[in-house]
Amino acid sequence: MMSLDLTNLNHSQQKVKEAQELVEHLMLEVKNAYTLHGKLSDDLLSLLNFTFQGLLLSALELVEKQSVTKIVSPSGRALFQVVGASGTPYTCFARENYCSCPAYHFSVLRKEDHMMCKHVLAVKLSEAMGKSKSLSVSDAEVTHIIMSIE
Repeated sequence: MMSLDLTNLNHSQQKVKEAQELVEHLMLEVKNAYTLHGKLSDDLLSLLNFTFQGLLLSALELVEKQSVTKIVSPSGRALFQVVGASGTPYTCFARENYCSCPAYHFSVLRKEDHMMCKHVLAVKLSEAMGKSKSLSVSDAEVTHIIMSIE
């Protein structure tokens, strides 16, 4: 019985790793396409839309509205804030695929039917496309932002 649980755990970990590798590959494709052509091809957009289950258009809107800000402190700590469609700022950690929004907690953590929310996808896309705003703040300000995550 115990080996079955470990087998399931290893299988789940492998699926997560494969999904992360897919996302990294897609973001590299986005970066290359945007660098070379200043836009994303229809084929790449279709693949992104299929992969991210309909979150793509909302994420691209956030990118185009320049809603993504990379916040960096002197010590090198970095996080992202994305102003959602409602005007609410959400804190994101892109490498960890974490967002403070309710959709992340429901669809990613609870239901497990999405890899990420539209805010994290917007962060990844804006970074790949070079469209993130940047803001330098003190270490204390970054700590405050992190501590205020609900």
